[in-house]
Amino acid sequence: MAQKAKKRKKRRRMTIQGIVLIFVMLLVTMLGIYGIIHLLIGSPDKKEPAEEVVLIETEPETEPPTEPPTEAPTEPPPLVEYPVDDGTAKAFGEELDADYAVLVDRDSHKILAQKNSNVRMYPASMTKLMTIIVAIEHTENFQDTFIMTQDILNDLWEQGASMVGFTAGEPCTVMDMLYGAALPSGADATTGLAVYVAGSERAFVRLMNQKVRELGLKDTHFMNASGLHDEKHYSTAEDMAVILDYCLQNELCRQVISTPTYVTTPTEEHPEGIYLADTMFKRMDGDEVDGITVKGGKTGFTDEAGHCLASYAETPDGRCYIAVTSMGTDRFQTVYDACTLYGFVTGTYPSEPETEAETIPQATLSPAAEITYDNSGELTDVPAA
Repeated sequence: MAQKAKKRKKRRRMTIQGIVLIFVMLLVTMLGIYGIIHLLIGSPDKKEPAEEVVLIETEPETEPPTEPPTEAPTEPPPLVEYPVDDGTAKAFGEELDADYAVLVDRDSHKILAQKNSNVRMYPASMTKLMTIIVAIEHTENFQDTFIMTQDILNDLWEQGASMVGFTAGEPCTVMDMLYGAALPSGADATTGLAVYVAGSERAFVRLMNQKVRELGLKDTHFMNASGLHDEKHYSTAEDMAVILDYCLQNELCRQVISTPTYVTTPTEEHPEGIYLADTMFKRMDGDEVDGITVKGGKTGFTDEAGHCLASYAETPDGRCYIAVTSMGTDRFQTVYDACTLYGFVTGTYPSEPETEAETIPQATLSPAAEITYDNSGELTDVPAA
């Protein structure tokens, strides 16, 4: 009996040990599985170590520098100072035949005398002053030629325009056309210049009106290069004085509008050239008023504009004056009006004539005084007509 009891204890002990061993093995297995899972996905409760925060000292923020406000683009200053009436200008009335007039001291740009000087009027062929200076500024070679066309001539003949005398097919140098526009006031020359420079008169007129803006003119607009009448083609005496002032700044332009006579380049059509005489110098000899000499200028006439004259004169001390008149009743009265204006400078008004012949000195240049320029601009002798 005792021996059986020992065997039963031994079996019980072995059973307990087996159970414990199995439990331990299960526990080890579970711990292994848990470890594997932990390695694969990490512990949900484990937190990443906080990154080290490094403080960097920075300069205090400053506002970006503010740029000065940009000003709106402004128009460039005018090329010529506009004449000013400071309240002391003489107001002419019936003393002048012309309806519009101005006398300007070119050195001080002061208006010395005026008559409706800022009132719109028609400039007629005084327009050619602008034509000449624009053509000069857009030409490099003044010996270039333009072939005159029959279409140009026919159109101008129909309008009764004054002409140089170029013929269709004739090669005309730019220099010859400049003098042709200035001296005999030839519209064939101005149209030729316009087409040569810009390809058409319309395109050239755009250049003229662009120059109007550059000069700061107040009431001027052009529709053609010759001054033929158009209601939209207008200016004022003051504006025309500015145009003449600007022309005098250019050496060639000054020479052209100051030349009494000129002979064009010989061509097959005109083997001896065309002899040109200035319309202004035909009517004055430059010494109508003591102490001042008229040096050059440009005449004009249409039925709507009347007789016009823009001229400049100099005193022995070198001062220069510009006189412009428009809407005169007679081509010689324009000369007398100029004498009256320039006489205001010297204090000597022309005396009232007893007869028309004594009124206006019609300057037929004497053989000794007659001069001309050839197409190169050099002085040459010209036999008296």
